[in-house]
Amino acid sequence: MTTALITGATAGIGAAFARRLAGDGHNLVLVARDTERLRAQATELHDGHGIEAEVLTADLATDAGIEAVEARLANRVSPVDLLVNNAGFGNKGRYLDVSITDELTMLKVHCEAVLRLTSAATGPMRERGRGGVVNVASVAAFLPRGTYGASKAWVVQFTQGAAKDLAGSGVRLMALCPGFVRTEFHQRAGMGTGNIPDWMWLDADKLVSAALTDLARGRTVSIPDPRYKALMSLVKLTPRSVLGGVTSRAGRTYGPK
Repeated sequence: MTTALITGATAGIGAAFARRLAGDGHNLVLVARDTERLRAQATELHDGHGIEAEVLTADLATDAGIEAVEARLANRVSPVDLLVNNAGFGNKGRYLDVSITDELTMLKVHCEAVLRLTSAATGPMRERGRGGVVNVASVAAFLPRGTYGASKAWVVQFTQGAAKDLAGSGVRLMALCPGFVRTEFHQRAGMGTGNIPDWMWLDADKLVSAALTDLARGRTVSIPDPRYKALMSLVKLTPRSVLGGVTSRAGRTYGPK
């Protein structure tokens, strides 16, 4: 039986990955900061699907947290076959309205942790000749959307580059780029969402299903919804100066994940 490790596993997209993978018979390593929520989730998934769900409490904004997950990924006795780098957050406010400390924390979670955990996972995967990594980015990666979008653009570029370098090794890497998903993301950041049209919201479980299909097909970037695929096609045709004005105003209230 294969094992998947999911960061940010207790809510939103991470929880949807956990439900789907448990339903497919995968054992899990659930990573988040809240031990109580992790234990409750592990019990529910074990009882509901008969899989083993390991709990790993770690804050990926700290070196100690990243190191704990790196150590688990490096375990050759109980290897991880699929890594889902999902942990992330948004800061409310425009550039210079957010403290540099908060900005650096975002880069720690979105960029450094993703780099280090992907590296820790893919080394053993390449030795075994199989494995996969899903790095959760955002459609914001394709927009001039401040530091959040910049960090997610890094995730996309890094994932595509690593996927190219590991081509033929049996290890698949994919950047997942969703739009607005009904999760705790915006609430935690204190972002209002009342002005987001209903049609722009995605269902986390359907998103995960589409993402796993794209991973199986060998895609290195997944935009898992026809609506957002169409929007991103329009983005390519829109002058960056126009996009910058629109996304800057939107960023005062909310940010897509």
